[in-house]
Order: sequence, then C-alpha cells, then structure tokens
Amino acid sequence: MASITESDIDFYTLPNGIRVLHVFNDSPVAYCGVGVQAGTRNELETESGMAHFIEHTMFKGTAHRKAWHINAYTEKEETFIYATVLEPYFERAMELCVSLVTQPVFPQKEIDKEKEVIIDEINSYNDSPAELIYDDFEALVFNGGGLGRSVLGEADALVGYTTHQALEFHRRCYGTDKMLFFSMGKTPRKTLRRLVDKYLGSVPERRSQATQGAPFCYTPQQIVRNKDLHQVNYMTGGLAYSLHNDKRVTLTLLNNILGGPGQNSRLNVSIREKGGMSYTVESSYTAYTDAGIVFVYFSTDPRHRDRCVALLNGELRRLRNEPLTTSQLHRAKMQLEGQMGISEESKEAVIIGMAKSFLYYNSFSPIEQRIARIEGITAAQLMDVANEVFAPDVLSSLVYI
Repeated sequence: MASITESDIDFYTLPNGIRVLHVFNDSPVAYCGVGVQAGTRNELETESGMAHFIEHTMFKGTAHRKAWHINAYTEKEETFIYATVLEPYFERAMELCVSLVTQPVFPQKEIDKEKEVIIDEINSYNDSPAELIYDDFEALVFNGGGLGRSVLGEADALVGYTTHQALEFHRRCYGTDKMLFFSMGKTPRKTLRRLVDKYLGSVPERRSQATQGAPFCYTPQQIVRNKDLHQVNYMTGGLAYSLHNDKRVTLTLLNNILGGPGQNSRLNVSIREKGGMSYTVESSYTAYTDAGIVFVYFSTDPRHRDRCVALLNGELRRLRNEPLTTSQLHRAKMQLEGQMGISEESKEAVIIGMAKSFLYYNSFSPIEQRIARIEGITAAQLMDVANEVFAPDVLSSLVYI
C-alpha cells in the first residue's frame, strides 16, 4: 500500500462535535465506521461489563435498521463499529454504522438472548488461564481504578441488565464530542461531504458525561493463586507510559527486543529455543490516555518455573545494565520498522490505526515519521527506560499454579 500523504486525508469537525476522517484511495473496497471514546473504564460500579454489553446489543437493531456484516470491538477506553464493503455499497454501510451508534434501541427481548452469548464468552475466557491472567494482572496494577475493570464484566451483574440501563450508559458516554466517523475509499470528496451532512449532520449535539472511574493506587505486589492447573502461568510487569508520553516509542522498541513477536526476541531465545522450557513466552505494552502497563508472560511445567523466572530476570537485568551494541540496536530497529511496514499492507489495519490516532490526538503520523522516531532512539535511552519500567522494586508478579 502506498504511503498516505496529507493530500489523501480529509479531516474536520461538524457543528455537533462529531469529527470526520476520510482517506482517499483508488481501491474498489471501502471501509467506514464510528469510533467512540467510551469503554470499560467509564462504567459505574453497578455497570460491570456494560460497555462491552451494549456493543453486542447495538447489533439488535436501531430505530430504523437491523445490523448485518458489521465488525466491532470494545476496549478499556474506546468502542469501534465498522464495516468493509465494495465501493457501491459504501453509503448503505455508512448509514448502518452511524445508525447503530447514534440510534440504538436495545430491545429487552433481544438483549436477554444476547446475555447468554456473552455469559458463554465470559465462561470460555475464565477457562483460559493464559487469557485470564492478563485481566487479573491489570486489576492488580490498576488497583481500584477504572482501567482495572474486565472488559467482559461479571456474569452475575450481566443477567440483570435492562433496556433502560443500556440506554442510560449510551446517553451518558456516547457524546458527539467523543465520536469520530472514519472511512477509506474512492468516494469523491464532494459526494462524501454530502453523505456526511445527510447521515451525521442531523445527529443532535450531546456532550459526554462519562467519567474515567475511580483513580488507582499502584503498589507492587507478588501474588500466587491456586488454580489447580497442569502448567504454571507466570506474569510480571507494572506501570508504564501513557499515550501522551514520548517515551512510549522507546518502550515499544524495548518491548519488541525483550519479548515481541519475532522468534529472535530475547525471552524466546533464552527460555524457549535454548531452554526448551516454554511454548508461550512473550511481553507486551499497552498505553492508555493517562497510564500504561507492561506485561511479561510465560507458561511452563512446574518443575521449570524457577529456572524460567531466573532467565526472565536475567534478561531484564541485561536490558537495565548492558547497552545494546551498534549492530544490535540497528537490527532491533530494522525489525520493528519491518513489522510496521508489513502492517501497512492491511488497509483495514491502516484505517483503524489512523482512526484511533485521530480519536485521541486529532492527528496522524505517517509511517515515515514513526520510523524517524525509532531511528532516533539511542542505546542509552533504551537503558534509561528499562531502569524506569523494569526496576525490580516497581514490578509486580502474578502466578497461577
């Protein structure tokens, strides 16, 4: 996919506060959707899982339409509804996505059916320790805060939800000032503006009344939970940088070196390839608007647990104390830049990534700018970040046995 330039982008804000992003290209496939800064952290204490719940139940119809062939996801701070269609069906997809987000009806009969689907999803998730440990670890780090909430919520709370409660969450959190309509395709600029006015211009202005939930207070903890498992599931990590901290780029590179998707990540080489002690070993970094979190995870046979922990701690120590050589740093940068370049070949990934960027920053950095930031990272900066984020006294651990 060719690099996107400023001339390819149309971005503006409607009088009702809804932002509009369109990326022009010549593809016969079009993408469109709505992103909303409303997610799990905006739930009240009595609304466990409500953000995810209404994302599901939006699909049960609107004041005028029913939903088919639409994609959606809910995260801690955002919800996205979007569609991929052939260009001739762009207007129909646009109307449907906008209608789903702005005019849901949440009929009680239909949402009662959907409860069973989501409860089954919760039970399936709870049966997977490799997934559940991430939620439990976020709850540990963001202790008492909205970011510590599970996206899926609790089944006991879910069964009692009503149309009124769903509409109330939507009224409070789905403000037009938190919405972004996004699209990509070859619809002419004049036609697109007409469609935007037709389907978005008449949406009543409504400011979001959402709060970010209770503040959190992080205290490093070391917790072991008996899950009666055949394998040990081990996680360590802690607080990291927010979306608005420039050090997040350095941490992204550092994470890729430590336990990213490449087979040559340090944890993969030391624990899996050389040690043969774990099939799954990885690290990840998630940034939110006001905080971030790093995870380092592996699963192994109980008899290998202590050795794996020692190897993991050894790799963290190396990152804190031993600067990368010039060649090591160059290879690490090239690998991350290559991964970024490959992701640019997916138009869906590109438009979703751009939509998230405009949702939070009202701007977008082309891949050339992002690569330039990576190229500017030094070995000393990587060590500084490693000493801030992976210092032993700021790390927590959670172990399932």
